[in-house]
Amino acid sequence: MYILRIKGSAKIPDYIQIRDDEFTLIAYFRPENPDKAIERCGLSEHILEIKEIINHLKYGKISKLQF
Repeated sequence: MYILRIKGSAKIPDYIQIRDDEFTLIAYFRPENPDKAIERCGLSEHILEIKEIINHLKYGKISKLQF
C-alpha cells in the first residue's frame, strides 16, 4: 500500500490518498480527520501509525506503507 499527500489550492483543501499495490485508490480524506476514512478502508488497527506518517509526509511524495 502507498500513501501520498496532495497539496490543495485556495478553494480546494489538502488531501491524503491511500492506494493499494496496483495503485487503486483505497481512501481519500483530509489530513485533519483521518480516523473515519482509515476505519472504512479496513486499516483501523494502524490508525496511530498512519497518523504519524501523515504528520511527516511531504506534498507530492509517495511513501510505501509497511505494516
